[in-house]
Amino acid sequence: MASEWDAQEEYAVPAPVWSVDPRTGQQREQIGQEATAADVDAAVRAAEAARTGLADRAARTALLRGAAAQLEAAAEQIVRTADAETALGEVRLKGELARTTGQLRAFADEAEDGGHLGVIIDHADPSATPPRPDLRRYRIPLGVVAVYAASNFPLAFSVPGGDTASALAAGCPVVVKAHPDHPATSELCAAALRRAAAEAGLDENVLGLVHGFDAGVELIKHPLVAAAGFTGSVRGGRALFDAAAARPVPIPFHGELGSLNPVVITRAAAGERAGEIGAGLAGSMTMGTGQFCTKPGLVFTPAGESGDQLVTSLAGALSGTPEGVMLDARMREAFAAGVAARAGLDGVQAPVTPGAGGSGGVAAGFLTVPADRLAAGGGEYDLLLEECFGPVTVIARYGDPAEISAALERIGGSLTATVHIGGTEAEEPDGEAARLLAELRPYAGRLLVNGWPTGVAVAPAQHHGGPYPATTSTSTSVGATAIERWLRPVVYQNTPEALLPPELHDANPLGLPRRVNGRREEPAGR
Repeated sequence: MASEWDAQEEYAVPAPVWSVDPRTGQQREQIGQEATAADVDAAVRAAEAARTGLADRAARTALLRGAAAQLEAAAEQIVRTADAETALGEVRLKGELARTTGQLRAFADEAEDGGHLGVIIDHADPSATPPRPDLRRYRIPLGVVAVYAASNFPLAFSVPGGDTASALAAGCPVVVKAHPDHPATSELCAAALRRAAAEAGLDENVLGLVHGFDAGVELIKHPLVAAAGFTGSVRGGRALFDAAAARPVPIPFHGELGSLNPVVITRAAAGERAGEIGAGLAGSMTMGTGQFCTKPGLVFTPAGESGDQLVTSLAGALSGTPEGVMLDARMREAFAAGVAARAGLDGVQAPVTPGAGGSGGVAAGFLTVPADRLAAGGGEYDLLLEECFGPVTVIARYGDPAEISAALERIGGSLTATVHIGGTEAEEPDGEAARLLAELRPYAGRLLVNGWPTGVAVAPAQHHGGPYPATTSTSTSVGATAIERWLRPVVYQNTPEALLPPELHDANPLGLPRRVNGRREEPAGR
């Protein structure tokens, strides 16, 4: 995934913050100035001062539901502005806004439920071996969370997105580093969340916003920042991850970086529905002009007639795809350079040539390569095992399934891995499909069968993460358990009840789900 942090540029003095139209490259309006170190310090300290109010679960529940309502009330302006800054299209952005408000309300439900507190009570048992003291455990918020907004999701992974929503639900104030590709959208969304905070009786500074590359560096170093969430590129995310680890007091850094999202198509699947799979792949790899973190970037297809039919189907579907506009000129240039370098490798072919198109757009396409070229490590073909942000995928043609296994050993972690299987393979617990799923499991956080990875359902069971470099931790940025990133456990031992927080009282005055002496308890009425 592309990121501003790839550039590694720094500015001696704060520069103006401009909103830019990616369709024309023209500046739309000046939003303000990049934040200075003093500005970042003020934003973080204001967020820390606002932290006390978030201790009230009812207040933060109201904040999150109010934020969803405020965004919906300003939907027309937000969608129009986001489209002007990203060229993602109003239809896509309306859907993204609905997803954003939905996850805000979902995290409000989590905050209200209280299950995320993980209350466990073990009463004293002197007869146990060894004797057990009275132990009471729950989770508390870490503190101020720094959120680094994504380029490709100006709503769902930016100012009002999942990192912000889950952190606020956990009781952590947030300071967002806005992405330079959509500063005006960021300001609109931040204003909506601050209005919601005021309506909930909270300090508006529970949500802060800063602009500028240097501001992002200052933010990760600030001693009052307790954790960070990032969505972007491997290079940029790794730089911030290393900075978080190098602090005098290191902090958790939950980064979503690059992801290849491999797909394996069995011979049976290609033989049964080559045309359908080819068309589906075309739709998935071009969604959002190929700028989804879950885009299938490497697809293993069988050599031979069925594989040829699949490639022909993919070529036919892509040939009718109009050029798209990428999020900014730098990403367009990186995409063009990346596909040119890959296409120049010996044995690589381009049935439909991807690259820079006319009038600032990009053309979708795909490359093919014999799968056995990917097995050897340290060579030029390693480039094909790296994410290329934009509407391109690599088709690796295999003759022997062992070639898939050898290539997978060269791939880093991904958010997803997919298997397309034939009808009878679904009924064979010891067959090819089961073997492939077991082989793919170490490389991804979400495994799919007969589907496409683009599109991430916001649901309690969802996991949006994976082994490095997909993410820098084992947590998820989507789904109910994303809240756990911003909490830490605390245990009280042999503590008189009058000195305990109410969450740990025997009478359960807050009505929390909990486990007592090994038995799960649900509060009355649930």
